[in-house]
Parts: sequence; C-alpha cells; structure tokens
Amino acid sequence: MTFGIQPDKPETGFGYLKKGDEIPDAGAASALFRVERFVEKPSLEVAEEYLRSGDYFWNSGIFMFRADQFLEILGRLRPDMLEACRQAVARGKHDLDFFRLDHDAFLACESDSIDYAVMEHADNVAMIPVNMGWSDVGSWSSLWEIGEKDSANNLLLGDVIAEGSKNSYIRSEHRLVTAIGVENLVIIETTDAVLVANRDQTQYVKEVVEHLKRQGREEHSTHRRVYRPWGFYESIAEGERHQVKHLMVKPGGKLSLQMHHHRAEHWVVVQGTAKVSRDGETLLLAENESIYLPLGCRHRLENPGKTPLSVIEVQSGGYLGEDDIVRFEDVYKREDQP
Repeated sequence: MTFGIQPDKPETGFGYLKKGDEIPDAGAASALFRVERFVEKPSLEVAEEYLRSGDYFWNSGIFMFRADQFLEILGRLRPDMLEACRQAVARGKHDLDFFRLDHDAFLACESDSIDYAVMEHADNVAMIPVNMGWSDVGSWSSLWEIGEKDSANNLLLGDVIAEGSKNSYIRSEHRLVTAIGVENLVIIETTDAVLVANRDQTQYVKEVVEHLKRQGREEHSTHRRVYRPWGFYESIAEGERHQVKHLMVKPGGKLSLQMHHHRAEHWVVVQGTAKVSRDGETLLLAENESIYLPLGCRHRLENPGKTPLSVIEVQSGGYLGEDDIVRFEDVYKREDQP
C-alpha cells in the first residue's frame, strides 16, 4: 500500500503515481485504487498536464505492508539484496546497547530505493489518495514553505542581513551572511561549505553530492563535528602537516588507549579536568595546562570530573588521517573508530 498526495500545483521535484482502477469492496474507509505506474519527476509542461488530468498523485514515499509479504516479494524481485541483508545480520555483532551489521556484507548490498527495487515491479500495489498537509521536508524549498517568513517573504535563520531581497531561504550557522537584491534563492552557510541555489531547483543537490563523491572529497560524508561514545571532536584548522581539533569529553568518558605512527599531538585543557595516561604515567591537568604526546607513545585522555572536558588538540606530522591509530584498550569495544 502506498499513499498518493493530492497535488495542488505542477511540482517538478516529486515523482508521481498514476491512479489505476478502483479496487471494489476493499473494506477501507476511503476509496482504494491500483497503481497503474510510477512516474519519474516530470518537466513543468508534463506536470501541468498531470494536474489537469486528476489521475496523477505525488509519490509520498510512504508505504505500508506486512513484513513477511515484503520479504517474500523482495526475495522474488531482488534476491541478491535480501541475501546481502541477511548476511549482514548473521555476521553482525552486539556492541554494548548497539547491534552493528557486518560491514563487508552490508556494502555488498546494492544501494537502491524501495520504489525502484520493489514497488515499481510488484503486481499488487494499491494507493490511497490522501490530502494530509504532506510536505517533502527533505528539500530546502520545503523548509521555506513551512517556515515563518518576514514581510518580504524571506525565511532568515542565524546571523543574516537581507536587504532588498525576497522569497528566499537564508540560513547562517557560523558567519554573517549578507544578501542584497536577491530573489527566490536558497543560501545555506555551514562550517565546511556554502550552498547557493535557485529555490525551484534544490532537488539537484544530489547531483552535486555525486560530483563530490567522484572527486574523492569528504564534504558529502563527514561533518566538521564527529560524535563518538565519549563525546565529540570537531576540526578547527588544518594544513599540509598540521591539524587543530576541539575535543569534548563528557563526564566519565574516555578515549581508547592508543598510539600513532605518523603524528605527534599537543593537548591544551581549556575547560574541566583531564586525566592523561602517557607511556605508563598518569597526570591530572587543570585548565590552561598542556601536555606533549610524542610520535609513537601510548596515550589516553579521559574526563574524571562531573562537567564536560574541552581540549584543544594540535596534531603535527606527515600523515593526519583518522585511520592512523593503533588501539590497545577501549571501554566501548570499538574496532574501527578513534
């Protein structure tokens, strides 16, 4: 079962469902229809025709089915995908309160949507037409539509100045963003990237993501702030042979006992109390105190206090990747994270 959204405009950013024959005596509170076909995102001219016909509905991407029936159909249509998932579970491991799927088995599963892999090929798909105030909040333009706007029809978030601008969504997370005389734009500022797009074409962000992947860049997958069981770290600055990070260790949290082959580190405590292990010795560092961790030494950072611990970490060396780590002991039982 899928839910078709009654369209109220010729939207080119959504997929559509074409309504088929009504299913009689279905016992539902509203009419049910077979799905004649799934339709890709249309051009504006085609979308206008869909709206006039009354036979096309937006594909909400919301599905309802029995688990056993879905697995049976998946096994018939995409047995390779089903087997990869089963292997990922069978080889998975319990990690404290988590269950971690097997990495290699899961990667063997082709990336595909339920729409393409199953729903478009199944022979027993029905649709309930609904008008429930649905919005595709996966797009920036949708956030503009549902948000509170100013007198110029702008939605402004963060440190933003908009002069002579209208009908735009402008969001600043760290720096001042100034927009002068712009219209119908989406402008998003984050720590590692800035997006500027026409508000009617934000669906093409996925093409930009694919471009980043092809270039081997990390912006599509790695945020400046990376969360770990002990807290988080975020990159502040980086160069050819140095990197500066902010580490926040929550009360009682501790990093693994580790060493690095290619980098040395300096830790400066800016808030809280740090307990540091370095080649067998244990030291307590208060605010404004620091310690040097030479290349190859065994070290660990932990927070013995009751308030968050903030540390500035300065790395220097020929290779600064997160995979340069040898872990000797880890209370979180991780195998692939620092």
